Amino acid sequence: MKPPLFDYLRVEQADEAAAALAQYGEDARILAGGQSLMAVLNMRLAQPSLLVDISRSRQLAGLRISEGRLCIGAAVTQGRVQDMAGLARDVPLLALAIPHISHFQIRNRGTVAGSIAHADPSAELPLCLLALKGEVVLRRAKGKRVVPAADFFTGMLMTARRPDELIEEVRFPVASPGTGYGFEEFSMRHGDFAVCAVAAVVDAHSLRIAVGGVADRPTARDLPVLGGGDLEDALNDLAWSLEARDEPQASAQLRRQLVRTLGRRAVEQAMTNRTLNTTPR
Repeated sequence: MKPPLFDYLRVEQADEAAAALAQYGEDARILAGGQSLMAVLNMRLAQPSLLVDISRSRQLAGLRISEGRLCIGAAVTQGRVQDMAGLARDVPLLALAIPHISHFQIRNRGTVAGSIAHADPSAELPLCLLALKGEVVLRRAKGKRVVPAADFFTGMLMTARRPDELIEEVRFPVASPGTGYGFEEFSMRHGDFAVCAVAAVVDAHSLRIAVGGVADRPTARDLPVLGGGDLEDALNDLAWSLEARDEPQASAQLRRQLVRTLGRRAVEQAMTNRTLNTTPR
């Protein structure tokens, strides 16, 4: 299928994009990498009257570390983040997760902000943002607001972004000394969306586990540091709480087992990596 007719607007400034969204509202869509949007358009699941292209905006292509956070502009591709010098040191969870995102051709076009905006519950980047307690900066014609990841993802392909708002920037906290990170994923083939993915963040006092691909959005739990049977019990409780459903791709039983198995592996990986991350910044 082919998309319906639409107008095209290329912008350089965030203010221009925000103005277009303010005028057109739900009849406008932001085009950055287009890896999710074009498929939706071709299937006519979305029929906007205007596409606002930000892909060549220098203002929205910023990639920097500021005030303890990796700040990623709306036009920054996943491949650029993956190739960032020091990524494994600064945001180890992203370094672990990004290679699981589709294939390098897709990462070279797809943007980080685009994945966050699309909010697929099986996608790796929303899962990492939630696991790290990151933030989304939303820009509109009348100003901006910052939304924590825990409040941003609201349901299946649904977010707290309003029709007149642009994701201007996504912020991932940088690694803290003495904190370990783990990521595990199962998919039917390399590059497919995850049947289940688990991210773990461990420090001396707490354990945070985030799961994607099972519920209608990525889900996180904060626990004390656990091991052995206590960890197995906590993962089992988490697996059942996500209310997995039987689907053609995978049964609910399989997904629950993946939460237990991948969760244990991710926590063990995070525990191991924690011992390597002890140098103060």
